[in-house]
Amino acid sequence: MTVIARYGDAEATLGIHNETLAVQLAHRSVRKFTPEPVTDEQLSAIVAAAQSAATSSNLQPWSVIAVRDRQHKARLAELANRQQFIDEAPLFLVWIADLGRARRIAAQTSAPLDGADYLETAIIGFVDTALAAQNAVVAAESQGLGTVFVGAVRNHPEEVAAELGLPPHTVATFGLAVGHPDPTENAGIKPRLPRDAVLHRERYDAQTADAYIPGYDERLAAYNSRYGLPGNWSQRVLARLAGPQSLSGRHRLREQLERLGLPSR
Repeated sequence: MTVIARYGDAEATLGIHNETLAVQLAHRSVRKFTPEPVTDEQLSAIVAAAQSAATSSNLQPWSVIAVRDRQHKARLAELANRQQFIDEAPLFLVWIADLGRARRIAAQTSAPLDGADYLETAIIGFVDTALAAQNAVVAAESQGLGTVFVGAVRNHPEEVAAELGLPPHTVATFGLAVGHPDPTENAGIKPRLPRDAVLHRERYDAQTADAYIPGYDERLAAYNSRYGLPGNWSQRVLARLAGPQSLSGRHRLREQLERLGLPSR
């Protein structure tokens, strides 16, 4: 049934089934948690899974900060668009694109590290952090935990860096609230675009792929309506990317990254 929910389509099928796929297909964002804590054993398993993700040239350019203190979470929640579930989640993981580690190694040996100043290296930092965090989500959900990513930590990256005591050449890329899902939360598995809207074979075929969007707009509008949300997918995409005013302050990210020591020549 999860593949049907994932696409919002009663005719959706999947020819392969296993426990890993079941966890991945059942993913949903959880924003309401019970008071039950996330144990150190669970956290260790989550981080081990994150460290098992692919990493470019084995650079491992990321770190993660586990935040449990209620006041600390409340301050981060204030910086991240005042999202209350950050404060209420028993564990908030802040994922760091960490080029500072390589910089410190270079400083110890007086080695050149000019390659770290280029956009490619910054992209590697963000990509590898995301790969690790997605592994962490699957690991958390395999243990019965719920999660939700929080991109709003990039609304005020310099303030978040100060709050977390980040060294130079590092930046908080996103947060991840983790906890036991509250069964009273009114939420479901949000349908995604049809497979053929994103899967191209041999060459990109925009006309064929885009033909699936109107039907998906109808399905997502129906889903949104069930949970009191307005609009279909296309409308929400356009609203989110309308201009600088819709980016919640993140249109200034390039100069903020420069000040944090992540230049992008």
